[in-house]
Amino acid sequence: MSFTLQFTPSVSTPLSSSLSSSIHTSKSTFSLHSTLFFNSQIYHNPLHHVQIRASSTDTASTTELDAVSAFSQIVPDTVIFDDFQKFPPTAATVSSSLLLGICGLPDTIFRNAVEMALADSECYGLENSDARLSCFFNKALVNVGGDMTKLVPGRVSTEVDARLAYDTHGIIRKVHDLLRLYNDINVPPQRLLFKIPSTWQGIEAASLLESEGIQTHLTFVYSFAQAAAAAQAGASVIQIFVGRIRDWARNHSDDPEIESAQLRGEDPGLALVTKAYNYIHKYGHKSKLMAAAVRNKQDLFSLLGVDYIIAPLKVLQSLKESVASPDEKYSFVRRLSPQSAAKYVFSDEELVKWNQTSLTEAMGPASVQLLASGLDGYADQANRVEELFGKIWPPPNV
Repeated sequence: MSFTLQFTPSVSTPLSSSLSSSIHTSKSTFSLHSTLFFNSQIYHNPLHHVQIRASSTDTASTTELDAVSAFSQIVPDTVIFDDFQKFPPTAATVSSSLLLGICGLPDTIFRNAVEMALADSECYGLENSDARLSCFFNKALVNVGGDMTKLVPGRVSTEVDARLAYDTHGIIRKVHDLLRLYNDINVPPQRLLFKIPSTWQGIEAASLLESEGIQTHLTFVYSFAQAAAAAQAGASVIQIFVGRIRDWARNHSDDPEIESAQLRGEDPGLALVTKAYNYIHKYGHKSKLMAAAVRNKQDLFSLLGVDYIIAPLKVLQSLKESVASPDEKYSFVRRLSPQSAAKYVFSDEELVKWNQTSLTEAMGPASVQLLASGLDGYADQANRVEELFGKIWPPPNV
């Protein structure tokens, strides 16, 4: 049975008009990356998966999407506003990018969540402008996240300010603040993840938060050292960007980890996901692994068995439209499994207890540059949100 979200057009208020005019964004062209993804583990049942299914009345035929969904959770890399009927989301991410999208499209069902944040008495009572904008930002993330939990069955991952990426205690304080706000609107912590960049400070923060029972989602993982350290920290979800690593390798050199994969005839992004998966499963870590920036069907087929695969809509559409014939055995083989992980051999250097020094020394140019680029992008989006909120505040009647 498909899960469908209905968007009901509504009349614009003065605030929604100001939101719309502050960002010149077209509904047909605005793009948010990796907005919707993975199912919840809130019942702590590793066999429980909410699969993406094509909305088809022909139950006799099996599509490629059905076939690959037997091995991994296949999830859409899509905007929050489109394609819900074709590819119903099972969970969501709330981010600064998403807030910019909502402000640019004020007729969405999330418009009121942002309006209410900007009218919050706790925030507008703050005299310090930076503190006031930060309060608005937090409230908007949580208000939208709270609405999301009513629309999707799985967990909602909330972005933690990337400008805190090198501040362990700042990350923890931010997560506690967000969790308190979620508690105020009766969203249980089991429905939540907190998306943290995989700097050493972010990994350290994730470890401390997980020890409190707070679920974390470590992102911007571009090296085995980051993935292993994140697994040792007990992160609930670890996200690796396959395509971004491949793109870097095409235009750069002198990264030992990437060159080692290439000498073995392997794609470096796919190789990192495989190695991280094997490490997690061979040594009994609880983390779930997410492969993002998957570019084509062959990437997806090569990763079958990993917990989550974020795929572009064009790939999902192709899978949905392709009928899997019984003799297409080669296409649908589980590539990653606990059984294969048990046979994988790691070096002594890879089995260390990771700390800040060893992580820094092990990260090559690719992971250093890609991490910095990702942080710059997230920080820029956060700055843009606060700049926008500063322009449109105070809203009418405040």
